[in-house]
Amino acid sequence: MSELDNQPRKKSLVFAHRGANREALENTRSAFDKALGHAIDGIETDVQLSRDEIAVLWHDRFLNKIGLDGKRIDDFDYRELKALIHPESDGEGIMTLQDFLAAYRTRCRLLVEIKNRDWEQVSRHQLKIRQTLDLIGENPEQRITVSSFNLASLVYAHHYQPEFPLIYNLETDQTIADVRALLSTHAFLYGFCLPIQITDRAITDLLRAHGKCIAVYTCNSDAEITQALQLGVDILISDLPQQALTLRDQ
Repeated sequence: MSELDNQPRKKSLVFAHRGANREALENTRSAFDKALGHAIDGIETDVQLSRDEIAVLWHDRFLNKIGLDGKRIDDFDYRELKALIHPESDGEGIMTLQDFLAAYRTRCRLLVEIKNRDWEQVSRHQLKIRQTLDLIGENPEQRITVSSFNLASLVYAHHYQPEFPLIYNLETDQTIADVRALLSTHAFLYGFCLPIQITDRAITDLLRAHGKCIAVYTCNSDAEITQALQLGVDILISDLPQQALTLRDQ
């Protein structure tokens, strides 16, 4: 059972999705700093590997957002990625996970999603896991959690660091039956991150009965934010953290 079981239910924590990505280019220092200006509880970000195996922050499969259509992060060494400046990013290059952790781990909670995709070699999946967990290092009070849509990667992470809090991200086509099965086969999971479209009372009650952390993405409309808040989720992830905070604190 999770430590959540032994604590009184608290109000939902609001996490900024890739930082305040409506106010600055996502996954940049500017986006993270603007998010912290809204008194958020945490930041969600995404990790991939450069060609020379440096863990960097980037969400998409391709680099279209900086004008390199069809090119991927792992087509470039980090030295090259750092020089790829987007005109809307205040002159910022792509940030490393190491720099992100150094700048923000003491300022708020962090949810680090590892982007392990089917087109990558499993050896790179596993390297990404090891690098991320090694860079995080000691994690008092479990203020940093790691998530992935790739279940095999989370199994590997659990074997690599058995005590680290790991969250499985569900897709919109998954159901409460999938969750029930995973609670049996993958009991080590610290929690689940659910798309708001499949989040309801039945699934949250099930997860809470098993002492699991409940995160929900991506809650942007008033209706989505209110739904997550009424269900009492532990982590509400939003592109509009200031709106979520306003509704939560009313």
